[in-house]
Amino acid sequence: MQAAAKGRNFTRAQPDSAGSDNGALFVLPVCAAMKTRFILINTSHAGNVGACARAMKTMGFDDLVLVAPRWPNVLRREETIQRASGALDVLKNARIVETLDEALDGISHLCATAMTPRDFGPPTRAPRAHFDLLLKNELSPPVSKGLEAENTENSENNPALNVEAGIGFLFGCERFGMSNEDVYRCHVALQIPTDPNFGSLNLGAAIQVIAYEWRQALGGFAIHSATPEPTLADAAQVAGMLTHWEQALTAIGFLDPAAPKKLMPRLNQLFNRAQLSPEEIHILRGVAKAMLQTAQAKH
Repeated sequence: MQAAAKGRNFTRAQPDSAGSDNGALFVLPVCAAMKTRFILINTSHAGNVGACARAMKTMGFDDLVLVAPRWPNVLRREETIQRASGALDVLKNARIVETLDEALDGISHLCATAMTPRDFGPPTRAPRAHFDLLLKNELSPPVSKGLEAENTENSENNPALNVEAGIGFLFGCERFGMSNEDVYRCHVALQIPTDPNFGSLNLGAAIQVIAYEWRQALGGFAIHSATPEPTLADAAQVAGMLTHWEQALTAIGFLDPAAPKKLMPRLNQLFNRAQLSPEEIHILRGVAKAMLQTAQAKH
């Protein structure tokens, strides 16, 4: 993966058992190496788990964790496998845990996906806007150069400070969404912009949108043409076709050789803009041949 920008977030280390954090700062690299995890909480429909796996794989993600799903064997259920539609490797690598805490190992930035308004909680942002801020390192207060230099020196001497950052996307159950308690733990509540009169999204569809937006923020994938690159006719082929057309247009009385004006040069420019292929040259020659045969039949 390639990130759109390189940056670092600095955050206080978690206090140790003695309650002291020793003033240490973790370096959270916001870059292509950032771990990406999709976390489904209390999912009730097996098919949605399969749809999630498929949506993740199409965008190049494979870290899926289910928190207390309705079906303990959801990863092996027929509906799950059918809806995964080939993303069986994502299902194979998926984990099932009992608590959200277990799902958050190695994850430093939590994104709730909550459409329901709340009177308290993290800021609400559209995915694209939030990812832009995240990758530009504009979510945290700036750190002084002194602290940054000190942290760099400390991280070289203490590998424990080089903690890999991770982003987690949390999705609640289909019927009730995310609980307030889970949303409060997150750094942002992502809201997909939808029609104000109908904002209900299927879980699989919501995951596909978030996965796409995050992949695009990281640089995206290249577009591959569905058709081969066209082979263009060369200048000799175009000139030969134009000569054929000049003869045909003269034969049917459309072109007066004594007063041609600029008909043929204009047709030449028209066909140049069209960027004809050899096959199209053959078609146009066939039209010219038919015109000549029709004109000759009348005489």
